[in-house]
Amino acid sequence: MIKISPSILSADFSRLGEHIRELEACGADMIHIDVMDGMFVPNISFGIPIIKSVRNITKLPFDVHLMIEDPSRYVEDFVNAGADIITVHYEADRHIDRTINYIKSFGIKAGIALNPGTPVALIKDLVSNLDMVLIMSVNPGFGGQKYIKYSSNKIKEVRDLADIYNKDIMIQVDGGVDDTNIGEVVKSGANVIVAGSGVFKNNEIEKNIKGLRSSI
Repeated sequence: MIKISPSILSADFSRLGEHIRELEACGADMIHIDVMDGMFVPNISFGIPIIKSVRNITKLPFDVHLMIEDPSRYVEDFVNAGADIITVHYEADRHIDRTINYIKSFGIKAGIALNPGTPVALIKDLVSNLDMVLIMSVNPGFGGQKYIKYSSNKIKEVRDLADIYNKDIMIQVDGGVDDTNIGEVVKSGANVIVAGSGVFKNNEIEKNIKGLRSSI
């Protein structure tokens, strides 16, 4: 089953609770939460208080993507705020294996994200212990960017590793995915799709989610 994880970075923040309820009602599988610190990426989004405030609004898993430096400092805080999956960037953590095990020690799922310029081969030895690999198909920091074409090859590389070391792993793709290219992304091996603008455009959430699913 292909899962849709809408990114609330593209939501109207003044209607965040309403949008999250609508996402659940319209068949989203997860809520993707992009946390940015203004250092690892050139933008600042939302943090722990916002996540905690909307946790009781939905039963959907919170898929928390930490685009922050030294993410292990905040893992326990995000767990306590309600994260079900925490994904950290390979590029942002000097001790990535330790951080993955630390996340998993709280009984939640752990993932590694790779920026467009980061080779998949670097995580070969980690795949067996991961719940998810996130391929960034845009340079992280802002929504609404175009899908980077070579991302499809990286997705295939992760799929090949998963077939050897971890068949149950989630392969997530984040950036520029919409109804025009989701078929290619899934064919390449992805099984979790992050969509921000593709879900929230024209404020037609139900229509857009159905459009994504029908284009797979």
